[in-house]
Order: sequence, then C-alpha cells, then structure tokens
Amino acid sequence: MTSMWASAPSQALAPTGPAARRIRVADGPTVRRIRPADASRMRALRLEMLADSPLAFMETVAEAAARPHAEFEARIASDAVGQHSTRSVAEYGDRLVGHVGGFPSSEDPGLTVIFSVYLTPAWRGRGLLAQLIEDVAAWSRSVGRPELMLEVVVGNDRAIRAYERLGFVDTGVRVPHPRLPTLTELQMRRTA
Repeated sequence: MTSMWASAPSQALAPTGPAARRIRVADGPTVRRIRPADASRMRALRLEMLADSPLAFMETVAEAAARPHAEFEARIASDAVGQHSTRSVAEYGDRLVGHVGGFPSSEDPGLTVIFSVYLTPAWRGRGLLAQLIEDVAAWSRSVGRPELMLEVVVGNDRAIRAYERLGFVDTGVRVPHPRLPTLTELQMRRTA
C-alpha cells in the first residue's frame, strides 16, 4: 500500500450512527463529470477501489500505484472533455466518494460501456449509485448512444440487485473475467 491513501478514511466522509440512516443523498455528495484538477483525488479513490473490491477491476493496487502520476493525469484530462469517454464522480467535502465511467462499445455504435463503478462503503445503499449512473447516461444520450451495458461478476448479488433497481436487465450473455478466467461475468443492459 502506498502513502497516497494509507490513512484511514476520515470520519467526515459521511455521518455515522442514527444520523447516517436519516441522511438523504441530496444532503450529501455532488455528482458531476470529472475535471483535470481531480487527478490526485481520483488516484486516491482508484487505489481505494482496487483495495476494497479487487475482483471488480482490471488492475491491481500495485499496478495502479506504480503508474506514473503524469500518465494518470493525462487519462483523467482526456475523460473530462469530449465524446470518447467520460467519468462521473461523487464529491463530498474534499474527497471523491464515488465513480462511474463510460466509453463507446467497439462493436455497437449505439452502446456505452459502463466501467469502474465504485462507491466508498459509507455511501453505499443511499441512492448515490443512481445519480452516478444517470450522469453517465445523460452523457451517453448527448453523444448519440441510447443504450448502456455493464458487466458484473456472477455471484455479486448485491451489485446485481442494485443494477436491477436502476433498470439494468441480465442479457443472458456470460463472459470470462478479464483477469481471473475461473470467474464469470454477466452482461446487463438498459436504455440510457
């Protein structure tokens, strides 16, 4: 683990105790498209994502930490503008607490592939995922891609149920996990 995010998450990330159950997302994070200035905070969130949910992503914490910061900045700057790809983030105070990305399918010009879906644990189950997906969906519609697709590991029932609540439907397509071929992913789609 690198020193970039080795400290424990701040208690200021989200209310805890009884107040946590009462908070509405409207009182919480702001969802928006990523900006070039977010690169350092996005890198910290990326390392958190990989440590928290290693099976869900296509790189390891060590691989991400070893990447030069300039390379990471360039990727974020590219996703901050244009039609090729996007990243939506949830910002709470000075931290990024959620992320969803999208890029065009190489096989279907009307399809945006959702990638790197992540919420900091304190913000799961509060409706923030819907806001992030809707932000990417709005971008997808604006660039002429009316459909969304994502892949999720078979057996990750909590994620599958969350995506179903957001209108995603299991297509029946199964593909091997890109890093661990012993695992299978299922594809889900919905209109943008």
